[in-house]
Amino acid sequence: MEVFERPVPIDKEVSWDKTKTIMSKTDRFGTIEYANEVFIDVSGYEDYELMSQPHNIIRHPDMPKVIFKVLWDNLKKGNNYHAIVKNMAKSGRYYWVITDFDISKDEKGNIVNYFARRKAVPQEVITKHIEPLYKRLLQIETASSMEASEKYLIGYLEEQNKTYVDFIMEIMSEHEKSVELQNAAAAAATTEVKTEDKKGFIWKFYG
Repeated sequence: MEVFERPVPIDKEVSWDKTKTIMSKTDRFGTIEYANEVFIDVSGYEDYELMSQPHNIIRHPDMPKVIFKVLWDNLKKGNNYHAIVKNMAKSGRYYWVITDFDISKDEKGNIVNYFARRKAVPQEVITKHIEPLYKRLLQIETASSMEASEKYLIGYLEEQNKTYVDFIMEIMSEHEKSVELQNAAAAAATTEVKTEDKKGFIWKFYG
């Protein structure tokens, strides 16, 4: 198996169609067995470069290790897990995604495969909630250890009386509601303008 040299991170985002879904399949150890065309396009790797590689080939150095520890702790127990992750393309550019998993087991109940779906994350969610938290966790890992980072994450979530998944779902839901309210306000403003235009036309027409 060929091992590829890790790219140098570039502080630029990958340009991609964020309405699409990145999909992959790995074995129980996280080794890539399949990547869809969106994965290939966004990551910049060819399919033959991805096959049989560990999924962390796209891991970005800005990601705190504790997030992957908690992710894998849950997946190994057979629990689906949502996580927001910053990935790195072959070019060194980054892209943010939220993950969702299907877990495949054999007749004995042993995990054999993970099927992952990844969608783009709104920039507001990243800037407001995720980047500040992940930066803090990474700083703790660098200065101390991953164990210390995990303790901080546990305390952070306990203060909010949430699990990590609850936290992710809540901030995503809050963003969706905010967008809906903004769209409703914009629609109402447009209707009001149109009504005023009509009134203005009638006034001008009839004097």
